[in-house]
Amino acid sequence: MRETFAATVNRALDRDPRTAVVLAVISGGMFRSSARKHPGRVIDLGIREQAMIGVAGGLALTGMRPIVHSYAPFLVERPFEQVKLDLGHQDVGAVLVSLGGSYDASEEGRTHQSPGDVALLDTLPGWTVRVPGHPDEVRDALELDIPGDHRAYLRLSGTSNRAPLPVGPRLHVLRTGSPRSAGVVVAVGPMLDRVLEATADLDVTVAYTSTVRPFDREGLSALVGAAGNADVLVVEPYLRGTSAHEVSEALSDRRHRQLGLGVTRDTELRAYGTPAEHARAHGLDAEGIAKSARDFFLV
Repeated sequence: MRETFAATVNRALDRDPRTAVVLAVISGGMFRSSARKHPGRVIDLGIREQAMIGVAGGLALTGMRPIVHSYAPFLVERPFEQVKLDLGHQDVGAVLVSLGGSYDASEEGRTHQSPGDVALLDTLPGWTVRVPGHPDEVRDALELDIPGDHRAYLRLSGTSNRAPLPVGPRLHVLRTGSPRSAGVVVAVGPMLDRVLEATADLDVTVAYTSTVRPFDREGLSALVGAAGNADVLVVEPYLRGTSAHEVSEALSDRRHRQLGLGVTRDTELRAYGTPAEHARAHGLDAEGIAKSARDFFLV
């Protein structure tokens, strides 16, 4: 995903004089050629993440389209006040592109982990949030967001599904349950392949999205209406329950049950481990998802 991001943005720099890239060292080598070709439009500020967002806000005020990139905790958490004020309060746009996901860089320790990034951005209005599940979806998302003037967050991951799917705003149905099905499962981004494996023996509808904000409330309502039960399981690669309020809004007209799977809220993992070991600890491997899905739907 990171390589696709860099290739897509380098092409955008060649084609659109409005685009600019703002960095804080991370991935700088991927834009050296563009920096030579487009002086002043590839800006590396060093390890100054707050300034990175402030500069992006300034560029946006002049009519530029800034693309800002770093690890998720350095892009969203550390400069959050600048994200809130220099972009949101000034009502200017930028494309923030993170890497590292929740724990892809687990060997770097907690400083490089950000399972709460989407939940934190959820406190601010007007953000488009995309969580691609395949490198091709990274390209498609950037081609949608770079030409605009809105605020967009693109969350790259080291985990990928086997095949790309549409990145548009609608839920994409992969498997349709029977009229008596147990309910609906929504898989977000790189969780899809694991969800399909985990729910293979359950009578459920499985839908996919890589665009989590705005959330397709209308689509979820329709899927639940066609299912046998108004039970919804959302599997997200970040903080557990991040989209619970979206499910509640979508189904506010009916009684329903919901369960969110994601990075646990009640446990701080202090061992470094591998990304696969972190996924297992949070119940986000196929086995953990299967157990949670059976316990939820087969009650």
